[in-house]
Amino acid sequence: MNPLPWSGAWYAWRLDREVYKDSWDSGIGAHKLGGRWNPAGRNVVYASADPSTAILEVAVHAGFDALDTVAHVLTCFEVIEPSLIKVVQSEDVPNPVWLSSASASPNQQKFADALLAEHPFVLIPSAVTRHSWNLLVSCELAEGKYRLISQERFGLDTRLIKG
Repeated sequence: MNPLPWSGAWYAWRLDREVYKDSWDSGIGAHKLGGRWNPAGRNVVYASADPSTAILEVAVHAGFDALDTVAHVLTCFEVIEPSLIKVVQSEDVPNPVWLSSASASPNQQKFADALLAEHPFVLIPSAVTRHSWNLLVSCELAEGKYRLISQERFGLDTRLIKG
Protein backbone atom coordinates (compact mmCIF):
# COMPACT_ATOMS: atom_id res chain seq x y z
CA MET A 1 0.00 0.00 0.00
CA ASN A 2 1.38 3.39 -1.02
CA PRO A 3 0.88 6.29 1.38
CA LEU A 4 -1.40 8.89 -0.17
CA PRO A 5 0.27 12.13 -1.26
CA TRP A 6 -2.09 14.71 0.19
CA SER A 7 -3.62 15.98 3.37
CA GLY A 8 -5.67 18.96 2.19
CA ALA A 9 -5.45 20.85 -1.08
CA TRP A 10 -4.45 18.53 -3.90
CA TYR A 11 -2.06 19.56 -6.65
CA ALA A 12 -0.90 17.66 -9.72
CA TRP A 13 1.95 18.25 -12.14
CA ARG A 14 2.68 17.78 -15.85
CA LEU A 15 5.74 18.32 -17.98
CA ASP A 16 5.01 19.15 -21.62
CA ARG A 17 6.96 20.37 -24.57
CA GLU A 18 6.58 24.15 -24.57
CA VAL A 19 4.73 24.14 -27.90
CA TYR A 20 1.89 22.26 -26.16
CA LYS A 21 1.66 24.49 -23.08
CA ASP A 22 -1.73 25.91 -24.05
CA SER A 23 -3.27 22.48 -24.67
CA TRP A 24 -1.83 20.77 -21.56
CA ASP A 25 -5.31 19.74 -20.38
CA SER A 26 -6.78 18.60 -23.71
CA GLY A 27 -5.83 14.92 -23.45
CA ILE A 28 -5.50 14.87 -27.22
CA GLY A 29 -2.31 12.78 -27.24
CA ALA A 30 -3.94 10.00 -25.22
CA HIS A 31 -7.04 10.29 -27.42
CA LYS A 32 -5.01 9.81 -30.61
CA LEU A 33 -2.54 7.17 -29.45
CA GLY A 34 -3.90 5.66 -26.27
CA GLY A 35 -1.67 5.31 -23.24
CA ARG A 36 -0.66 2.98 -20.45
CA TRP A 37 -4.11 3.39 -18.86
CA ASN A 38 -6.45 4.14 -21.78
CA PRO A 39 -7.11 2.93 -25.31
CA ALA A 40 -7.22 5.47 -28.13
CA GLY A 41 -10.48 7.39 -28.24
CA ARG A 42 -10.67 8.84 -24.71
CA ASN A 43 -9.18 12.23 -23.84
CA VAL A 44 -7.06 11.64 -20.75
CA VAL A 45 -4.52 13.92 -19.12
CA TYR A 46 -1.64 12.08 -17.48
CA ALA A 47 -0.22 13.95 -14.50
CA SER A 48 1.78 13.17 -11.37
CA ALA A 49 1.34 13.90 -7.68
CA ASP A 50 4.72 15.66 -7.53
CA PRO A 51 6.96 17.47 -10.02
CA SER A 52 9.81 14.95 -9.74
CA THR A 53 7.59 12.10 -10.88
CA ALA A 54 6.23 14.23 -13.73
CA ILE A 55 9.82 14.77 -14.89
CA LEU A 56 10.69 11.07 -14.62
CA GLU A 57 7.53 10.08 -16.51
CA VAL A 58 8.64 12.20 -19.47
CA ALA A 59 12.32 11.26 -19.21
CA VAL A 60 11.56 7.53 -19.31
CA HIS A 61 10.01 8.03 -22.77
CA ALA A 62 11.94 10.96 -24.24
CA GLY A 63 15.25 10.71 -22.36
CA PHE A 64 17.12 13.37 -20.45
CA ASP A 65 18.78 14.66 -23.63
CA ALA A 66 15.37 15.73 -24.98
CA LEU A 67 14.64 17.52 -21.72
CA ASP A 68 17.96 19.35 -22.11
CA THR A 69 17.54 20.33 -25.78
CA VAL A 70 13.81 20.91 -26.28
CA ALA A 71 11.94 23.62 -24.35
CA HIS A 72 9.49 22.22 -21.80
CA VAL A 73 6.95 23.69 -19.41
CA LEU A 74 6.13 22.41 -15.92
CA THR A 75 2.43 22.84 -15.17
CA CYS A 76 0.78 22.70 -11.77
CA PHE A 77 -2.97 22.40 -11.36
CA GLU A 78 -5.31 21.91 -8.43
CA VAL A 79 -8.10 19.38 -8.12
CA ILE A 80 -10.80 21.58 -6.60
CA GLU A 81 -12.66 18.77 -4.85
CA PRO A 82 -10.22 16.00 -3.79
CA SER A 83 -13.12 13.73 -2.81
CA LEU A 84 -13.65 13.20 -6.56
CA ILE A 85 -10.33 11.36 -6.82
CA LYS A 86 -10.70 7.58 -7.13
CA VAL A 87 -7.67 6.03 -5.42
CA VAL A 88 -6.38 2.77 -6.90
CA GLN A 89 -3.87 1.06 -4.62
CA SER A 90 -1.38 -1.41 -6.08
CA GLU A 91 -3.34 -4.32 -4.60
CA ASP A 92 -6.48 -3.11 -6.47
CA VAL A 93 -4.81 -3.71 -9.84
CA PRO A 94 -5.62 -7.23 -11.12
CA ASN A 95 -2.15 -7.85 -12.55
CA PRO A 96 0.88 -6.44 -10.69
CA VAL A 97 2.88 -6.45 -13.95
CA TRP A 98 0.71 -3.50 -15.03
CA LEU A 99 2.63 -1.38 -12.51
CA SER A 100 5.99 -2.30 -14.05
CA SER A 101 7.85 -1.12 -17.14
CA ALA A 102 6.15 -3.82 -19.24
CA SER A 103 4.14 -2.65 -22.24
CA ALA A 104 0.51 -1.86 -21.53
CA SER A 105 -1.93 -4.65 -22.31
CA PRO A 106 -5.40 -4.10 -23.78
CA ASN A 107 -6.87 -5.45 -20.51
CA GLN A 108 -4.88 -2.89 -18.53
CA GLN A 109 -6.24 -0.12 -20.74
CA LYS A 110 -9.80 -1.44 -20.39
CA PHE A 111 -9.45 -1.63 -16.59
CA ALA A 112 -8.56 2.05 -16.23
CA ASP A 113 -10.82 3.15 -19.09
CA ALA A 114 -13.80 1.81 -17.11
CA LEU A 115 -12.65 3.84 -14.08
CA LEU A 116 -12.21 6.95 -16.23
CA ALA A 117 -15.76 6.55 -17.53
CA GLU A 118 -17.03 6.87 -13.93
CA HIS A 119 -14.51 9.10 -12.15
CA PRO A 120 -13.10 12.47 -13.22
CA PHE A 121 -9.77 11.71 -11.50
CA VAL A 122 -8.02 8.38 -10.94
CA LEU A 123 -4.93 8.22 -8.73
CA ILE A 124 -2.76 5.19 -9.45
CA PRO A 125 0.80 4.15 -8.52
CA SER A 126 3.46 5.19 -11.02
CA ALA A 127 5.09 2.46 -13.10
CA VAL A 128 8.30 4.51 -13.16
CA THR A 129 8.61 4.74 -9.40
CA ARG A 130 6.25 2.59 -7.35
CA HIS A 131 6.36 4.92 -4.35
CA SER A 132 4.93 7.81 -6.36
CA TRP A 133 1.54 8.45 -7.87
CA ASN A 134 0.10 9.40 -11.23
CA LEU A 135 -3.20 11.18 -11.67
CA LEU A 136 -5.33 10.32 -14.67
CA VAL A 137 -7.82 13.03 -15.61
CA SER A 138 -10.91 12.11 -17.61
CA CYS A 139 -11.30 15.29 -19.67
CA GLU A 140 -15.00 14.63 -20.26
CA LEU A 141 -15.85 14.30 -16.55
CA ALA A 142 -13.30 16.67 -15.02
CA GLU A 143 -14.30 19.85 -16.83
CA GLY A 144 -14.65 22.67 -14.28
CA LYS A 145 -13.32 20.47 -11.45
CA TYR A 146 -9.68 21.62 -11.58
CA ARG A 147 -7.87 24.89 -12.05
CA LEU A 148 -4.52 25.91 -13.43
CA ILE A 149 -2.12 27.11 -10.72
CA SER A 150 1.07 27.82 -12.66
CA GLN A 151 3.18 27.13 -15.70
CA GLU A 152 6.91 27.73 -15.75
CA ARG A 153 9.72 26.98 -18.14
CA PHE A 154 11.48 23.82 -17.12
CA GLY A 155 15.24 23.65 -16.81
CA LEU A 156 16.92 20.27 -16.50
CA ASP A 157 19.86 19.97 -14.12
CA THR A 158 22.63 19.34 -16.65
CA ARG A 159 24.43 16.96 -14.29
CA LEU A 160 21.88 14.40 -15.48
CA ILE A 161 23.41 14.51 -18.97
CA LYS A 162 26.37 12.21 -19.42
CA GLY A 163 28.52 13.14 -22.41
